[in-house]
Amino acid sequence: QVQLVESGGGLVQAGGSLRLSCVASGSIFSINGMGWYRQAPGKQRELVAIISSSGSTNYADSVKGRFTISRDNSKTTVYLQMHSLKPEDTAVYYCNADAGSSYYHRYLEVWGQGTLVTVSS
Repeated sequence: QVQLVESGGGLVQAGGSLRLSCVASGSIFSINGMGWYRQAPGKQRELVAIISSSGSTNYADSVKGRFTISRDNSKTTVYLQMHSLKPEDTAVYYCNADAGSSYYHRYLEVWGQGTLVTVSS
């Protein structure tokens, strides 16, 4: 099985910074794109940032210039560095990956359990 485990969420004041991490583990033969999504109370889940296996990135307009997504050399860990946080960034942040499962011999879309980010004004 493939699992994603996020960490790094918490409470921060507006203007502050946080760094989220997401580690993929399990029977994985390859990981394509990885990304971060978020869901605020009463709202739909939305894309925050994605990064391809080659390192290409894409960001939601609302976070451009403030958030940076990156991956480590093993490409099993993805990070989201968040600066200049705003109260409207408050949400549960979910990690997502297109991971190749050695068990099922195909790519699966996998989600983490989410980590809460709360930005106080």
